[in-house]
Amino acid sequence: MTLTLYNSLTRHKEPFEPLEAGKVRMYCCGVTVYNYCHIGHARSYIVWDTIRRYLAWRGYDVRYIQNFTDIDDKILKRAKEEGSTMEAVSERYIDAYFEDMRRLNILDADEYPRATHTIDGIKRLIHELESKGYAYASDGDVYYSVRHFDQYGKLSGRKLEDMQAGASGRVDNADPDAPKKRDPFDFALWKGARPGEPAWESPWGQGRPGWHIECSAMVRDRLGDSIDIHVGGADLVFPHHENEIAQSEAVTGHPLARYWLHNGMLNIDGEKMSKSLGNFTTIRDLLDSGVDPMVLRLFFLQAHYRKPMDFTEESFQSARNSWDTLREGLLFGYEYGAALGWSDAQSANFGQPDPAQVPSSDAVSRFQTAMDDDFNTAGAVAVLFELAKELRREGNLITHQGQAEANAQTLREIWNTLLVLGDVLGLMAKPESADSAGEGLSDEAIEALIQQRAEARKAKNFAEGDRIRDELQAQGIVLLDQAGGVTRWHRA
Repeated sequence: MTLTLYNSLTRHKEPFEPLEAGKVRMYCCGVTVYNYCHIGHARSYIVWDTIRRYLAWRGYDVRYIQNFTDIDDKILKRAKEEGSTMEAVSERYIDAYFEDMRRLNILDADEYPRATHTIDGIKRLIHELESKGYAYASDGDVYYSVRHFDQYGKLSGRKLEDMQAGASGRVDNADPDAPKKRDPFDFALWKGARPGEPAWESPWGQGRPGWHIECSAMVRDRLGDSIDIHVGGADLVFPHHENEIAQSEAVTGHPLARYWLHNGMLNIDGEKMSKSLGNFTTIRDLLDSGVDPMVLRLFFLQAHYRKPMDFTEESFQSARNSWDTLREGLLFGYEYGAALGWSDAQSANFGQPDPAQVPSSDAVSRFQTAMDDDFNTAGAVAVLFELAKELRREGNLITHQGQAEANAQTLREIWNTLLVLGDVLGLMAKPESADSAGEGLSDEAIEALIQQRAEARKAKNFAEGDRIRDELQAQGIVLLDQAGGVTRWHRA
């Protein structure tokens, strides 16, 4: 079977062929850290986490980078409102981001570069653009000359002449920087310092980077001139990703990304989510209301990632009902394993997904066929439901008749298959007794495991690091990674 992806750049499905055999370099545009993440963010990061998991399950060595935009007008506005600083606001919402994502069982990226930590790379990229004639300085700012890049608009399909005709003079009126620009469609690479705002020294005077150049610099710094997959929300196609392409490819002469993937937008009861409409819902508010994080994850996976979604009470209740079925299947071994004579039913590692224990089967084949078709998670979830329903039927037979129809080994293989395929989609369930088992771990034991995880990550054994984190999470211990390699923890 061949993995195919819908490439936003070419607008059709293509076989996936990484730049380097067996390896995938993947970049995700992260959040601007001035507020709590909303459920639209949840959709985006659940989707990319699932795709990353699937690529790893297919045998690829995936290097996944996701940035934080930690210098931005919105962050500065929030800091001013609170009488705080840009750094304090950014740190608070970066911590909140990790809390929210881990509740949704989203794996950590391999690295989280920040814009403020990439200033040298940003200035270097701007200098190269300037030296090649793609950028110009103007009164302390630096702008990208859009018309110098002949392929501008190739991702979004927009043409400058059409946009100019549609603007009808409104561009100049709406843009306070218009007098500094040679062309209304040029965009800022560097912004001159403003009173009371953070600024860095540069060849163009003190200032700070524009938004678009940050991602170009971070991709290049962490992954090189060309990567395999660049992902983000559909709202980023223009202008952000279009500008990234213009910046990066003008300097390197190579495609920034071989494949561009974009997830569809999320509406609330048919309307765009916004604070003014009163339908703005953060991830933590929804989960703190008692919603199981796996319900939210399943809700998004039941639709194709490229399609727009409508969040309604009816559709979300359907996801709740669906999760009840899947959860029952995922917990089958905990409830019936001992009765079936499974010898390891009381072991500490019981219920850990182990791909090596899953034989080839029709279910695995159909799961892969669905996911190979541009990550059709809805089709993959349907396979999980079949497995879960079979286990529920056998569980009912054990409960009411004292024995199952299938033999113990067959049931073990079905359950292992469900656990592994569920894990590929990030769907997991533990019996409630395990949820509170962390109370039995001493602080010293937790600290020891955290140290083991830190050593594993330092040695780039990220799989072992993830295993330890998942083990602690299963026992109700939440880890919070912070700058400088420091990890805080608390009991959920």
